[in-house]
Amino acid sequence: MARAAGKKKVEAGENVWVQTDILMTHDVCGPGTIGVFKREFGEKAKVWDRNKVVIIPDHYIFTADSKSNRNVDILREFVREQNLPYFYDVIDDANGTWKFDPGRGMLKRQYGSHYAGVCHTALPQKGHTRPGEILFGTDSHTCMAGAFNEFATGIGNTDAGFVMGTGKLLLKVPETMHFRLEGKLQPGVMAKDIILHCIGEIGFDGATYRALQFDGPGIQFLTMDDRMTIANMAIEAGGKNAIFEFDDQTRAAVDQRCKLNGTKPTYQPVQRDRKEKFVYELTVDLSALEPLVACHPDPGQRKLAKEMTATKLDRAYVGSCTGGKTSDFVEFARVLQGKKVVIDTFGVPATPEIVHDLQTARWGDKTIWQVLVDAGVQMTENAGCAACLGGPVDTFGRMNAPLKCISATNRNFPGRMGHKESQVFLASPATVAASALSGHIADPRTFLS
Repeated sequence: MARAAGKKKVEAGENVWVQTDILMTHDVCGPGTIGVFKREFGEKAKVWDRNKVVIIPDHYIFTADSKSNRNVDILREFVREQNLPYFYDVIDDANGTWKFDPGRGMLKRQYGSHYAGVCHTALPQKGHTRPGEILFGTDSHTCMAGAFNEFATGIGNTDAGFVMGTGKLLLKVPETMHFRLEGKLQPGVMAKDIILHCIGEIGFDGATYRALQFDGPGIQFLTMDDRMTIANMAIEAGGKNAIFEFDDQTRAAVDQRCKLNGTKPTYQPVQRDRKEKFVYELTVDLSALEPLVACHPDPGQRKLAKEMTATKLDRAYVGSCTGGKTSDFVEFARVLQGKKVVIDTFGVPATPEIVHDLQTARWGDKTIWQVLVDAGVQMTENAGCAACLGGPVDTFGRMNAPLKCISATNRNFPGRMGHKESQVFLASPATVAASALSGHIADPRTFLS
């Protein structure tokens, strides 16, 4: 933040104007942001830097709801007016209109070649996350990009409209909470269990407007996907942002994606301050963690999965920016392989690239996708946010009745995945798989031993 503010250093509580490196918006908040931008800067105004605005429709896409379809068209019209290069449209026709066809069903692909899927997973895949940068997004889970050693946070439409016109935003420097990770995860335990443990320790509002810093010797054993899962849910404790230290894994992931997509290849990582100050410190022994579940009605209601076997379930769901990555589905399939689920189970890959991974990677004579389908999982090729945040009533996987669902997503406040009286239990993909096989919350280690 000091670098982006043109200062040698900044202190917690200080208000500073920062320069923006990337502004991301999507179909839910994009039209509102565009409206604010045009109202404040003029109908003919141009964005401050066309190469720094990234627009990714992903939320209410695969629905017959006409207003949701229209939101995507509003984005396309704005992109055309501004000549923006980074628009990951649902359709290939730059002058066309989007309309989901329910007659073709929910499972088969209905998007074009530019579509990128869930914004937070697509941003790094498309080469828009770089160490040391400032990333704003009109979505609370923008903090996921902190896995890449950058300051990333969600902002509202008004702030985004201002950034769109000026490239600047006034921020208060957050205090920092320190999470030192030691040891190595045991089989059946995943990154989701790490962040559920941390939130369980501090509460779902325990990090309000604070930065969550993750470091320590345990980081070397966490993949970039793992780090993304952890950073993603900083907001579930009220955090302003999360950030991981830069290392060889970060460098390799960022360099490969920037080169692949032809995006800006240069960056300047940030290192820990030798005089760093923390308002809270927690050391987590990864080797001692067990599979966890965050119970209804908030992510701070942590319990051990093995102690919740009496909780019967109606549905299981794997998907979203948090739980819909390739590695998430691999662990999901590892538990399910050769078995059958006993409750309705839905799988929604976060991006088209992940769909391709699952449909081409083979375990023996079957693709991972086929392993999941054979286990009874309803897998859709229409990558996106889907039921993670409810959506229109025809959204794939949405709960339209007061059901109990175990989900690999990130938020479980009342009504989050649909019906306001439904209950959502957050868990890792492995724990979701074990529970789908059992019909009740279950510890995945039972099926892996």
